Amino acid sequence: MIKEVLVMFFAYLLGSIPFALLVVKLVKGVDIREYGSGNVGATNAFRVLGLGLGILVALLDIGKGFIAVSVARYFFADQPLLLLVAGLLSIAGHNWPIFLKFKGGKGVATSVGVLISLSPKTILVAFLVWLTVVLITQYVSLASIIAAIVIPILMYVFDQETIFIILAVLIAVFVIYRHQSNIKRLLAGTENKVSLNKRVNE
Repeated sequence: MIKEVLVMFFAYLLGSIPFALLVVKLVKGVDIREYGSGNVGATNAFRVLGLGLGILVALLDIGKGFIAVSVARYFFADQPLLLLVAGLLSIAGHNWPIFLKFKGGKGVATSVGVLISLSPKTILVAFLVWLTVVLITQYVSLASIIAAIVIPILMYVFDQETIFIILAVLIAVFVIYRHQSNIKRLLAGTENKVSLNKRVNE
């Protein structure tokens, strides 16, 4: 029981590391929460840092989810429920990080890391959907919501384990819940579009 608790605690703490905040602070010397959307996540890091370092932040956030599930799998390979819990806790850590008074990002990149660990081909197809929506609309939030909805369907089509499909549904709920303000702005026509060429001036 102690091992299970420690691994789950590790998953949450790992998810709580605010890489967007840390990288922007290190590179620009500013607080990412004061720029762009104010969100502590990869999309806002793209706005502040530009494409190259924005990708770095995205990869770091993806890594949180991937590592959390991979560590859980190492110890509990025959217990898929614990993989589900570890994945959800890493996402919860990103969304509600203990290091930032429980005010974090929206969990999209970390969710991607969790799902890559469980079903890489699902994420590949979902990424193509996400990219297509971004290129057409320039709305990352819309693309993330659509991709989150598509993923459980893809996992069902690819005949993944039922418990992992349930995880994908829970992740979709997480993503939609965290994008409530974006949904309101999308409906009002005031949502921020992403431009990979813009960044905060020093």
